[in-house]
Amino acid sequence: MTAVVLVAAVALVDADGRVLIAKRPEGKSMAGLWEFPGGKVEAGERPELALIRELKEELGIDVTEACLAPLTFASHAYEKFHLLMPLYVCRRWKGTVTALEGQELKWVRPNRLREHPMPPADLPLIPHLIDLL
Repeated sequence: MTAVVLVAAVALVDADGRVLIAKRPEGKSMAGLWEFPGGKVEAGERPELALIRELKEELGIDVTEACLAPLTFASHAYEKFHLLMPLYVCRRWKGTVTALEGQELKWVRPNRLREHPMPPADLPLIPHLIDLL
């Protein structure tokens, strides 16, 4: 039986309608690919709380649960596990987005997201963002 891994992700949207993506650092699986910020949901943790925690750790911003709007989700079979990834949209946060873990960050228009190589699970999310924004 394949393990199902729950990862929460967020499309941070700035005032110009651009979405934040982060480059996976060297040494991690799928290094060099661009992804939406977020992370693994710990046992007993809700996806929204995982995102609030990860955004603070990775980007140094404070997000409230009320500002996280569920948009869609990805369900993707990787070789060693199955990924289930809810994607939220967030337009409001406190603080300045900063790469606290040395990752490269980029604000991108939704219709330009496909120009950045992404993990297979992230690709089906792009049309939803284009439709929304």
